[in-house]
Amino acid sequence: MRLWQRIVADMLLFLAISGLLPHLLYIRSIWIALIASVVLAVLNALIKPILSILSFPITLLTLGLFTIIINGIMLELTAAVVGAGFYFSSFGAAVLVAILLSIANTIISNHFQRV
Repeated sequence: MRLWQRIVADMLLFLAISGLLPHLLYIRSIWIALIASVVLAVLNALIKPILSILSFPITLLTLGLFTIIINGIMLELTAAVVGAGFYFSSFGAAVLVAILLSIANTIISNHFQRV
């Protein structure tokens, strides 16, 4: 999937999760969701590789499950950068949203690969 397709998909997923589970994720507007998806893409490109390398031993010990925690950290960093219009109720909520985003992005990516 291309970068802009992933940004739009993440924006729509943020809005959907915020609508379905408002106690986990708050988004003030569609523009904040767009800014959050752009910030998440930038953070994933710049910071996530460093975090992945530094956490490789614990990721190996947990058989890859620690990557879910890294994704939750990336979402919390996104909320910190975006500001008051985008936040999670707790770190556990960020991890749950990270799991939902990962599952949905996998399904969407597989669909676009077939087409």
